Amino acid sequence: MVTLYRTGRWKIAVYGREHGVPHFHIEGPTFRCSVSIADLEVIVGTMPAAVRAEALRWASDNRSMLMQTWKDLNE
Repeated sequence: MVTLYRTGRWKIAVYGREHGVPHFHIEGPTFRCSVSIADLEVIVGTMPAAVRAEALRWASDNRSMLMQTWKDLNE
């Protein structure tokens, strides 16, 4: 697992040995979700609206790094 962004009480991470479409995780103390890198759509899970807005803004700005990290850990 590689944590690419951390703030306050949540983080964005990419895990190795994953399956399915390239994705990342947004995790906090009371939530966890998986988000597709290609279209930034939530695959599974939920998160607070404020976290969603900030996390997806960061992910949009850093999509190429997310994809490269996913490839490095999973291909």
